[in-house]
Amino acid sequence: MSKKDWWSKPFRTMIVLGESTVEGGGWIESQEYRWPDVVARLINSCQDEPVEYHNKGVSASVISPRSPGYEASAKPSAMEHYEEDVNALQPDLFILAFGLNDMRAGMNPEDFREEMAKIITDVKERCDCLTVLTNVYHMTGFEWYAPFDRGGVEQTLIYNEVIRQLAERYECLYADVWSGEGEAPWVIHRDGVHANFVGNLLIAHRVFEVLANNCSCLSLRTRAKDEGTEWTKTAESMKYIENKY
Repeated sequence: MSKKDWWSKPFRTMIVLGESTVEGGGWIESQEYRWPDVVARLINSCQDEPVEYHNKGVSASVISPRSPGYEASAKPSAMEHYEEDVNALQPDLFILAFGLNDMRAGMNPEDFREEMAKIITDVKERCDCLTVLTNVYHMTGFEWYAPFDRGGVEQTLIYNEVIRQLAERYECLYADVWSGEGEAPWVIHRDGVHANFVGNLLIAHRVFEVLANNCSCLSLRTRAKDEGTEWTKTAESMKYIENKY
């Protein structure tokens, strides 16, 4: 069975909608070290034209007012700003990275599923884009920062299964960034919540891995450059000789 090609045209506009690990903060030295910035650079290293990248992270935000953490969170929630920050910009690559704060606040996973599904389906209807869902990041300080102290590894795994199911149901790519971090405490900042520089690299490369494995557009330039090299000519001639005899 041939592999499905999820996107064959170079990416034009990338939007990443998420929480604090998307927006960035004092736990990393510079915004250029945020994982979405690293993903954008990796994409640009593969394309002739750079992708237009928009970071739409809101620190301490949640998925919607239905989250138990909404009152204590930074506003707006994802549900309250995705229309302006995603649909209005018409991306062809949309990365949705929510769940950490809702899990930590004790939001019912089925309520979270419903709110995520609303965003996914609406963006799909309004934008001609590829959607990537990242699962919940690895963290260590579950007992800190009330009211965001109601989560844990077990709840994280439940949320991650919900997100995986959403990706399957709505034909989105699924980036398992939690596994990419390997539950290593040394890739988390001392605040117990945010990925440090190394953690951001792990998250970014897991997202890029999923894109590169499933989207031929990221290999177009490389394959074109390979076409006329001496190595290619030699390899092709050897294939011809082998097939002939």
